[in-house]
Order: sequence, then C-alpha cells, then structure tokens
Amino acid sequence: MSQIYVVPDRHIRYAATEAFFDTKMIEGSSVQGHGVKMLSLVEKLKDIKADHAKETYIDVIFQSLPPSIDSLIGNYNMNGLDNDLHELINMLVQYETTIEKSTP
Repeated sequence: MSQIYVVPDRHIRYAATEAFFDTKMIEGSSVQGHGVKMLSLVEKLKDIKADHAKETYIDVIFQSLPPSIDSLIGNYNMNGLDNDLHELINMLVQYETTIEKSTP
C-alpha cells in the first residue's frame, strides 16, 4: 500500500534540478534572499544525490542574476576567484550594498 504514495527518486531529482536551473532573480529584489534560496536548492540537490561540481553551481547562480550584477560576474571570472558558495553569496550581498550606497 505504501508503494502507491511513494514518489520515484527520478521525479524528485528532476523537480529539484529544474527548480535550481530555472530560478531567476528579479531585478530589484534582494540578492541575499535569492542567495539563500539558491543555497537551499544546492543543499537539496546534494541531499538527494543529484550533486554537481562547485563550478556548475557558481555558473548557474551567476546565470540566475539580473544584468545589473554583470560587472561583478566579469570581475570574478577575470580575476580567477575560487570562492565556496557561501563566500560567493556574501560577495554578492556586499556588491549589492555597495551599489545601493553609490546610487543617488
């Protein structure tokens, strides 16, 4: 009887992967909130053994950001930075704070 209500692992993996790859930050929303959401999706992928390389996570997080963050992404890639995901999100939050302070 319990087999009827069990969701196959493949469907769970598909839904979690789709959520991670399709999540996009809306321009003007909080980078911190978006970062927390992306980190929770990464943890979910790891929990269900649908793990990816750290570089893939970073690329997808960068692709999920609005164009206003492009200069930070360019600097990150040009300088060959290699942060863990939490450091990356902290860097994005600091960048957002700096941009907000410099905008009249």
